[in-house]
Amino acid sequence: MTVVSVSMPESLLNRLDEFADEHGYTGRSEVVREASRNLLGEFEDKRLEDRRLIGVITVLFNYETSAAEQRMMQLRHEHEGLVTSNVHNHVGDHYCMELFIVEGQLDEISTFVGKIRATKDTLSVDYSVIPVDDFDGALDGHSHGHSHGEDE
Repeated sequence: MTVVSVSMPESLLNRLDEFADEHGYTGRSEVVREASRNLLGEFEDKRLEDRRLIGVITVLFNYETSAAEQRMMQLRHEHEGLVTSNVHNHVGDHYCMELFIVEGQLDEISTFVGKIRATKDTLSVDYSVIPVDDFDGALDGHSHGHSHGEDE
């Protein structure tokens, strides 16, 4: 097995180690491998390919310490064919929540979510998508959603 070096804040590393202990993992490598498989497999749901989807993406960031708000608007404009609407809301004294409503193909949504996740200083990115042509099926448990939280 190949060994890789990964940089992360000490607080995130501590949380990773605590998670491994609490959930019976052999160590942090096992947790990172599982998380990596989950992230890479996230958009490989065959039920969603080649279908028109609607989705909601929620992003939380600290507006006082980052340029994340500016980046969110840049991404919205870059993906204006995908983003049908967005709402910006203040949360507490230091945070903003950006809500994007999207409609498009899985690969387009995946690219957009990936760019949001790659934005420095995002605290969390959550999303869910459902096929437009199958609302009945979606309501019966065929929805697809994932979350991704970054360490504060």
